[in-house]
Amino acid sequence: MWEESFDSEQEVGGKLDYSPVSWREYFDQMEDVSVGPADSRDVFRIYKSGSEGPLLVLLHGGGHSALSWAVFTTAITSRVTCRVLAMDLRGHGATMVRQSDDFSTQTMSSDIANVVQACYGETPPPIVLIGHGVGGAIAVHTASNMSLPTTVGLVAIDVVEGSAMEALHSIQNFLKGRPKSFKSMDHAIEWSVKSGQIRNLESARVSVVGQIKRCEVEETDSLETASPSTDIVVERNEEFYDQSYDNDKENTASEGVYKWRIDLSKSEKYWDGWFRGTSNLFLACNLPKLLLLAGIDRLDRDLTIGQMQGKFMMQVLPPCGHAVQEDKPDKVAEAVVSFLLRHRFAESRGNTKSPISVTESAEDSK
Repeated sequence: MWEESFDSEQEVGGKLDYSPVSWREYFDQMEDVSVGPADSRDVFRIYKSGSEGPLLVLLHGGGHSALSWAVFTTAITSRVTCRVLAMDLRGHGATMVRQSDDFSTQTMSSDIANVVQACYGETPPPIVLIGHGVGGAIAVHTASNMSLPTTVGLVAIDVVEGSAMEALHSIQNFLKGRPKSFKSMDHAIEWSVKSGQIRNLESARVSVVGQIKRCEVEETDSLETASPSTDIVVERNEEFYDQSYDNDKENTASEGVYKWRIDLSKSEKYWDGWFRGTSNLFLACNLPKLLLLAGIDRLDRDLTIGQMQGKFMMQVLPPCGHAVQEDKPDKVAEAVVSFLLRHRFAESRGNTKSPISVTESAEDSK
């Protein structure tokens, strides 16, 4: 997943443009939604698009944010009539909760239900849960425990219990291998693309903003010498979106550094609980289901058997990294559109394309 990837169409003056792009280019609105008791409310950052049709609740992967769905949102809303609600999960993005280190599946499922209820009341529109990675596992748990009674469909993107469990032991090494800080948002975006974390520059320019925050450092500190115990003095909740966030990029190190918004290594005790049992939970959900994979090698035994029995639709996407909906937003949108139209969850806007390599379940073909 670490080969270099560049988008030649994003060049400015012969060089690739790594500057951040506003969420406003992709979503209709941004809101901070308060849930819980009045004296101790949790505030979730959400992004919305559309006003009619089914509600697609989009759940991002670990370390990412709702902005990872930005390009996908434009792609899906141009193809079918639907509503989109993408939320920053607890501990991620701009969401602020009291217990930001509680990443249990039960708590995170409750968060999703609470946010949807706060936005749409007791009777929300028909819901299709769509989750990537950890968000896919949470989507499976949310569908399984019926936290959202109006849920009509489930889409899991590149989350398979078997391969996820096998990869858990290497996650800490991956996290330790990442840069601890960046001297500007542009540099964070550049690293994200060149490292292969996000292989689509357009998506990286809007989504990395949700992964990185600017932190003040002492005048005497530098990017290289700032220590974890002293460098974070104040987090700036600034919006890089529509302003020149860094007029003097060469001097950023003396003014502040950009660091990851969440320390994923501290969530390790929850990793097993996110994924263990998700394959059987996915298969047991009495809903139309779609599984999108970055590679056929991701399938574990239970899902292989379930797929052969026609218990869900599946599509293996063209070569891409784990950030599937960012690397191939149009392909993911086409696959989801096919799923929505097949089950008559949404109406086409008339310019949809039929995806290729979709494995149709026996149940769907009846």
